[in-house]
Amino acid sequence: MSQNANASTGASQESTGDDGTVRYAVIGATATITLDRPAAHNALSVRMIRELVEAFDAANSDDDVRAIVLSGAGDRAFSAGGDLAQLIPRLTAGELDILVPDPSKRFFSDVFTPVIAAVNGICLAGGLEILLGTDLRVASDESIFGVPEVRWGLVPGGGTHVRLPQQVPWAAAMKLLLTGEHIDAHEARRIGLITEVVPRDQVQTRAMEFAEMIGRNAPLAVRTAKEIAVRALGNEPKFALELALNERVLRSDDAVEGPRAFTEKRTPRYSRS
Repeated sequence: MSQNANASTGASQESTGDDGTVRYAVIGATATITLDRPAAHNALSVRMIRELVEAFDAANSDDDVRAIVLSGAGDRAFSAGGDLAQLIPRLTAGELDILVPDPSKRFFSDVFTPVIAAVNGICLAGGLEILLGTDLRVASDESIFGVPEVRWGLVPGGGTHVRLPQQVPWAAAMKLLLTGEHIDAHEARRIGLITEVVPRDQVQTRAMEFAEMIGRNAPLAVRTAKEIAVRALGNEPKFALELALNERVLRSDDAVEGPRAFTEKRTPRYSRS
């Protein structure tokens, strides 16, 4: 995990030979965490997933940190999701712990420091799963959102089946989950998926403004307010259910065929089972 707050650019879900990094810095009372993979639209490598967990652990355990701002490097992507070439062979082999060491947890489910997402551009698949674990969300008017996993023989198993229907209306959640279609920032704002839509050059500034507003409030009250809200949802058993059913999908032939078709840029040939 790099201790550098500066970052730039991004590009695809295919492995590029560059595993990327997660940059971490503390500015005043705000921790900044940046997904930084210049060649791959901030697609998450195994290394980045581990560094992301480390960064959130560091911020959540620092009493001087009042808020966390999470962003993707550059202005093209928050994150395009996981690096399929790296992750799928390991996941289909049953190595689910590379994503979720504790099956009762999902992205930041035990982080009670408020998290503000700054979204510029692509926020798809695992990128959207990460977004669902944040509290306030600022997006550029050019951003797109979606969970296209079903198109490639997969399901978004990082908490999305639990969180998405809790955060947006059922029909909107099901459209995203079952069709794999993308929506733009204004539609995402309309259904309540994001907090605000701003011009591209104002995303990080507005996210930091939210962090500063939160930072002026009583820290114990803020953390307690979030903890009550998160724990009252009672999601831990639901996350364990999602993990178990996701494993069923990952062990299917379609979970091999879909990502292979994606990387080969062709239409997948799914089984009938």
